[in-house]
Amino acid sequence: MAAGDYEVALEPDGSVACRNAAGRRLKSVPAKLKDDPAVVGLRQLAEWLGAHERQCLLDAERWMVRSLPVPAAVIVAVWPDEAWRAVLRDLVVTGADGAVAGFLRDADPQRGLGVVDLDGDTVRLIDAEIRLAHPVLLDDLDELREFAAELGVEQRLQQLHREVWRRPADLDPQATRIDTYEGGRYKELRELLGRCARLGYRVRGGFAVVPLIEDGRALEARLWVGDYYEYDECRTGPLSWSAPDGRAVPLGEIGPVAWSEGMRMAAALYAGRAIEGEESA
Repeated sequence: MAAGDYEVALEPDGSVACRNAAGRRLKSVPAKLKDDPAVVGLRQLAEWLGAHERQCLLDAERWMVRSLPVPAAVIVAVWPDEAWRAVLRDLVVTGADGAVAGFLRDADPQRGLGVVDLDGDTVRLIDAEIRLAHPVLLDDLDELREFAAELGVEQRLQQLHREVWRRPADLDPQATRIDTYEGGRYKELRELLGRCARLGYRVRGGFAVVPLIEDGRALEARLWVGDYYEYDECRTGPLSWSAPDGRAVPLGEIGPVAWSEGMRMAAALYAGRAIEGEESA
């Protein structure tokens, strides 16, 4: 784009490049072009694209974590968008029946979704709906991880290498809380709240929360973080799950995805605790 006697362009990394009338690329955009409409417009576009990329990732993660069926037509519609394609490509998808189909590689309006199955063959998935499989639901997770390494798969959305927790068989099914990650000490509450924000966990009423849907049932994993003065020392509390009406859900009723995601949050917040001789992360 023309900007006075210069030309400016948006680089793939979101920065603005500039060259002079002689065609020589400059190390930086001249200060006098700071408020030029073309430069301002490109920087606003870069901000929008960055926000769009983050939203694509958040939406896809929500589909996976909440076990939401996704119409194949939606995948086809967003596939031409580079930001969406970067997130969706190489995710392990299943058909509507939950059977593993393979790594998503293509989405075509006429031919359907193209996936690479565990035999290394490219097949077409014609189901009307698919699911972005949560790793805790994949019985052959280790095999898929090995195959992904062979294919050189790099997933933008943390799926195959997402930490998973499975509910112990000897757990009291009537209990409503688990204290595995209770007692993580932070020197100041604001440090714990900051860690929640960095990891993408919302805090409400003194609890870090993860909204979940499993088998059509809404619930929320909750870990007590505190509602004290922000400079007070605090400790992580027990982990529990609650129904939309606030009722505590017995551990025996927690599905595999909700269990794994709740424990993942609790472990991540506990990991940032203050350890003697070290600073909290």
